Amino acid sequence: MRKRLSLILVLVLLAAGAGGGWWWWQHRSRLPEGIASGNGRIEAETVQIASKTGGRILEMLVREGDLVEPGQVLARIDTDELDAYLEAAQANEAAARDMVAAIQAQILQRQSELKLAGQNLDRVEALVARGNVSRQDVDERRSQMKTAEAALTATQAQLGNAESSVDAARAEIRRIQTLIDDSTLKSPIAGRVQYRLAEPGEVVAAGGRVVTLIDLQNVHMTIFLPTAQIGRTLIGAEARIVLDAVPDYVIPANVSFISAEAQFTPRSVETRTEREKLMFRVKIAIPVDLLRAHEDKVRTGLPGVAYVMLAPPIPWPDSMAVRLPPTP
Repeated sequence: MRKRLSLILVLVLLAAGAGGGWWWWQHRSRLPEGIASGNGRIEAETVQIASKTGGRILEMLVREGDLVEPGQVLARIDTDELDAYLEAAQANEAAARDMVAAIQAQILQRQSELKLAGQNLDRVEALVARGNVSRQDVDERRSQMKTAEAALTATQAQLGNAESSVDAARAEIRRIQTLIDDSTLKSPIAGRVQYRLAEPGEVVAAGGRVVTLIDLQNVHMTIFLPTAQIGRTLIGAEARIVLDAVPDYVIPANVSFISAEAQFTPRSVETRTEREKLMFRVKIAIPVDLLRAHEDKVRTGLPGVAYVMLAPPIPWPDSMAVRLPPTP
């Protein structure tokens, strides 16, 4: 009795499978000649959020599955050590600025000394013309003026070095401040948290991944088309996506990428029949504005079928008319 029931169950399953296959073939055969189709899954580009410097995770502000906006804070890394470096760099900048001020004061002094030496030289030269002093006095005053000029030049050179020290200190402050700012990890995109890879208290190395995001504005389905159809497939061509989970909805899309090379090929391509077996990868992208309107419904990994309008375009059949879920 049990064997008979098992046999009947197997026959029923085989009949159901055959009926499903017949329905699929009939549905596929109803597609017009100018429309190609292929199976695929919904995919999205992923963005890895990583730490620029090593450190201890102070806060994790998102959970897996959360929707995030551009600029939203995802996590914070402890910056106590960087704060200490920043204080030291600020102290170095203050010392360098004090040195600049001191050298500027020395320059004023050297300029006054040079001016006085020049005036003394002028007086002595006038006295020499009247024969009141010797030529030796003129040489001494001229030597004093040259010494004052050299001292001024040397001090001005010191000022340049001191100003360079100030610039270097400010650059170090900016570098450390950048590291501190980068310790606050922010989302560069509007997306969904796929993986939370670290927890508060954990120490991550420089470049360590902390959060993985899914870019909800870069969603597509990858399918493969044969040689006979790829020659009539154009970038930007209209497409439709029907997901197995929600077959009542027809999602509008466009061809965004066509591979320049076959993705899988027979071992030897010598005959026309074998060349027709070449399959090319095609990306079917969903429009960004549509993704924004339904971002809460975007799910990666869902299987389905993509339909591509080949050239020259023809009207879409009624079964491929766009049907979308209501906007929230």
